[in-house]
Amino acid sequence: MKLWFVFCKSDILLEKKEDGSMSVPCQEEPPVSLKAWTAVHALTMPDGEKVYTYAIDSPVTGDVRYMMVGLRQSFAIIPEDQYLKAGKCSEILYWDSTTKFCGVCGGPMKLHTEISKRCTCCGKEVWPQLATAVICLVSRGDEVLLVHARNFKREYYGLVAGFVETGETLEEAVVREVREETGISIRNITYFSSQPWPYPCGLMVGFFAEYEGGKLRLQQSELSRGGWFRYDQLPSIPGKMSIARKLIDEWVKRKSE
Repeated sequence: MKLWFVFCKSDILLEKKEDGSMSVPCQEEPPVSLKAWTAVHALTMPDGEKVYTYAIDSPVTGDVRYMMVGLRQSFAIIPEDQYLKAGKCSEILYWDSTTKFCGVCGGPMKLHTEISKRCTCCGKEVWPQLATAVICLVSRGDEVLLVHARNFKREYYGLVAGFVETGETLEEAVVREVREETGISIRNITYFSSQPWPYPCGLMVGFFAEYEGGKLRLQQSELSRGGWFRYDQLPSIPGKMSIARKLIDEWVKRKSE
């Protein structure tokens, strides 16, 4: 049986099971009829499983077997391994939709491997590109620096984050982003973990750091508010799907031991 990751824009098709749970459709044939122009991508996942993904033009409605859910929301609905695979599928579909023509000569691009294309005119090859970002938990004794970014859709506080610039190491990006957004300097930068972030094609790299000095001055164009919070008096923070939450949870655990 095949796992089918079917997307309409940012929404994924999920199947309702008899026990009330939800899952990505698992069957031999595509769950939604293919059009003549539909491109089905067969992708090998890190665990070796091959899955199938394609995009549809309009959402599935009126079918009691299925429902469409935003990819972010699916994290709390389907098994985590399916969510992670859905993320990769979403990124491949985005890449496919934005690389129809060669950036060198304008010729049509054709799929060459699972994750590469080749220009049918000049032979230029392209692969999916990641936008790498760093995110950092800055601590000061029993306090952690939390900020509310202006692009947050909810009222929770998160961590300082930003994209890595050309020519930077990850650690240099952490120092720069913290300085630009908060005005403070940091020390003892240590790697924590990384996380694919398919919104639409990112990689988040998480770090811990300690406050070194400086007065907190928020970058008003990026942040609406922020401050220092004790580990046992935290405001609303991001959900468990994000590496920001994982960083915070790990720091709170260490402080509580």
